[in-house]
Amino acid sequence: MRLEHINMVVSDINQSIDFYSAVFPHWKVRTQGERDWYGKPSRWVHFGDDQQYLALSDHGEGSNRDLSGHTIGLAHIGFEVTNLEAVIQRLEAKGYTISFTGADSQYRKNIYFVDPAGFEVEFIEYLSDIPSERNLDD
Repeated sequence: MRLEHINMVVSDINQSIDFYSAVFPHWKVRTQGERDWYGKPSRWVHFGDDQQYLALSDHGEGSNRDLSGHTIGLAHIGFEVTNLEAVIQRLEAKGYTISFTGADSQYRKNIYFVDPAGFEVEFIEYLSDIPSERNLDD
């Protein structure tokens, strides 16, 4: 089993593509279109590679959940990356800032950013190939 896509409602697709293209420079717009979403015109984009993608729709209104609060909703999305420092540098070069630094571990490095739609995104680089070490809470 693998996760094929995540469907996210945003207010500005271009801002979301700007953020995620800094993380995944090889991703591209796979397909796109327009539709009516319960009476509201909406643009949608599938942004990713041949294996996985983000389905982005621009009919979002209001704000994403308060990440410091306790309301039900998505807490964060986690992506495994092979070079965390390069991801950080590309995002910071586009003006995005780290929102939270992960736990100090000898087996992984992780960092959190908030994307333009207000979703918290964790990027993880594993420093071990041994699953029991990767999952240690040290």
